[in-house]
Amino acid sequence: MPIVREFTLPDLGEGLTGAEVVRWLVEVGEVIAVDQPVVEVETAKAMVEVPCPYGGVVTARFGEVGEERAVGQPLVTVAVSPEPGSVVPDGAAPEENERPLVGYGVAEGGKGSRRRRVGGPVAVALSPVVVQQPAIAIAVISPLVRKLAREHGVDLAQLTGSGPDGLIMRADVERAIRPVAAPAPVAAAAPVAAAAPVAAAGEVVPLRGLRRTVAEKLTRSHHEIPAATCWVDADATELLALRAQMNQADAPKVSLLALLARICVAALARHPELNASVDLDERGNPVALRRHAAVHLGFAAQSERGLVVPVVRDAQQLSTEQLGAELSRLTAAARSGSLTPAELTGGTFTLNNYGVFGVDGSTPILNHPEAAMLGVGRIVAKPWVHEGQLAVRQVTQLSFTFDHRVCDGGTAGGFLRFVADCLERPGTLVRQL
Repeated sequence: MPIVREFTLPDLGEGLTGAEVVRWLVEVGEVIAVDQPVVEVETAKAMVEVPCPYGGVVTARFGEVGEERAVGQPLVTVAVSPEPGSVVPDGAAPEENERPLVGYGVAEGGKGSRRRRVGGPVAVALSPVVVQQPAIAIAVISPLVRKLAREHGVDLAQLTGSGPDGLIMRADVERAIRPVAAPAPVAAAAPVAAAAPVAAAGEVVPLRGLRRTVAEKLTRSHHEIPAATCWVDADATELLALRAQMNQADAPKVSLLALLARICVAALARHPELNASVDLDERGNPVALRRHAAVHLGFAAQSERGLVVPVVRDAQQLSTEQLGAELSRLTAAARSGSLTPAELTGGTFTLNNYGVFGVDGSTPILNHPEAAMLGVGRIVAKPWVHEGQLAVRQVTQLSFTFDHRVCDGGTAGGFLRFVADCLERPGTLVRQL
């Protein structure tokens, strides 16, 4: 007789307490193998495919797309076939067709909790009771849907559900909330004419997952950190020439971002007080400056979920070529949505190359709790005085935003001037290697 096992949302690490269902990867009634991903969820840090430690037949799914699930809440139930000849008493610890989720915060059990895996999918007939179990789960309206309806005064009894068996979904409630624009009334005495269009009501988009985390972090940064910004224009012609020379060799190409990252690391070696954060007491008052030994370099990268900041760990230990390889890997992961929570946290300094958006300058909000951020605008041909002569040079604008609690304007200006010197005279950088 198959045993129905319940798989709950595991601890995804990084202090995360829940996740939003993005996409189901299995259907009810589908046979799955041990460790097969069953659902894709979005946490406050990244997109994650969650594998199920049970092999068998999916008998129920819990959570609609867009619904938040807390750690420990059920995701799926799976009918698992006992091993031939085994007797599983009621309440016994699961052992068959399952394995612990390595790397998902699942603690190993004590004595007698060893798990083993059998090869191949389950190939036994299921009783009708097990197969019919999903129909019972499907009939229940999600608590989040009920809460949404209650908050907006929507009577669920008046709605027609668009889900399986008429189940009322989140989208059904949102449609009921959204007001319908009516045509403007026309005065009886006025000649017949087209009614003036009525402005459509604005859309309310809930902040979830990464967007909510970013919003909370930026709000905290803006309220908590007294930030200041300074600028300087720099001639990047020689740096571009150096890059072209480096890329003539039969070796992996060096990106401009990799050179900028190398310059940041060198500048932080000269000004280590900027690779820092501020410790606060329970009242939110600053009590200490924490200077970090390692440079965990964050950089802005575009993804389908918006702008994210992947982190290059121990950037001070990497060569320019290694920096380029890691930046490329993380950029590709950002575009594919496969960045892990660990790759999006723990930065100590951020490089923001907003020039890729075609803009010259910016006054960014610091990436809390970091103390500084270097911004690089687009590189564009401009008239420039070079060696006493007017010439057309490749010029960029650099901006440096810093936490004024960590340093004064002199330190910030020294950092930014060193970065500009490295762009204009790349030989300056060689002295730092």
